[in-house]
Amino acid sequence: MIRYLPHSQIDFDRWDACIERSVNGMFYAYSWYLNLVAPGWDALVEGDYAKVMPLPNRKKLGISYVFHPHFVQQLGVFSAGKMGVGVTEEFIKAIPQSFRFVDYPLNTYSQLKNTEGVLIKPGKTHHLDLIEPYEQILARYSENTRRNLAKARKNAIYVTHTGRPEEIIQAFRQNRGRSLTSFSNQDYECLNRLIYAGMQRGRVSLLSAYNAMNSFCAGMVIFRSHRKAVLLFTGNTAEGLKTGAMFALIDAFFKKESGTELVFDFEGSSDPQLARFYKGFGSKECVFLQIQLNRLPSLILTFLKAYQHCRQIYRRGLF
Repeated sequence: MIRYLPHSQIDFDRWDACIERSVNGMFYAYSWYLNLVAPGWDALVEGDYAKVMPLPNRKKLGISYVFHPHFVQQLGVFSAGKMGVGVTEEFIKAIPQSFRFVDYPLNTYSQLKNTEGVLIKPGKTHHLDLIEPYEQILARYSENTRRNLAKARKNAIYVTHTGRPEEIIQAFRQNRGRSLTSFSNQDYECLNRLIYAGMQRGRVSLLSAYNAMNSFCAGMVIFRSHRKAVLLFTGNTAEGLKTGAMFALIDAFFKKESGTELVFDFEGSSDPQLARFYKGFGSKECVFLQIQLNRLPSLILTFLKAYQHCRQIYRRGLF
């Protein structure tokens, strides 16, 4: 039986144990991560935490709704056992009616057929298996990727497998972030806390690129769990853009991690320009589903559509 648990009734130890042993487990679903991106989140739980589904939620104008938090690509149902089509549908139907609107990402393991009252949209990410030797991974780079790597070498860009979260975030804010309105100061503070929390748990890798004068050019934040390395966030300076620093960063990570049982997740994107960038490293497109349930009057729905538009801008903006 699927139970709805408000935040105060969730057993976080059992919750995290379920995520840890899940065949489709992801770091986004650990309690410590959810506590930062969606304080007060609720949950759906089956049995003795055999299957779980987090429900990030908020209340505005007296209306409760389930939302898609920043810095979370996928959620959905997590289970140590096999996931069938019916499982996801059962959990979606168990979302309490008190949540008047649901905008929610499933994960790549969650299958869902057409369900009455549920709008289903495809989300896209790109994966690259790092099990092969580096030479074989390199052989699938596009000409444009190779050209940008040569540009980075020509400009004496070098990469370190260390970094400061604040430096990477600041590079983003001063460049790409200037044109985005979807991030608040609180969001950036949340991101900083997420990175440090991940570092404390040994789940974060930071890479930084510098020029010949030892000036920071670009950096990236990678979260690891369940044999996946997810490119959560990047920061690029104007010089980094000109010198191909981001290409050098990703290539350096692949060189270091090649030959391991690790899948690299670029964490997006539906934006054609970013998709070309990802595919230039030989990655393959992977689809996950996003769902919406509308139990709202039309006026309130208009407000939430504006919120979703801002989220789409955010998803396109990380580079």
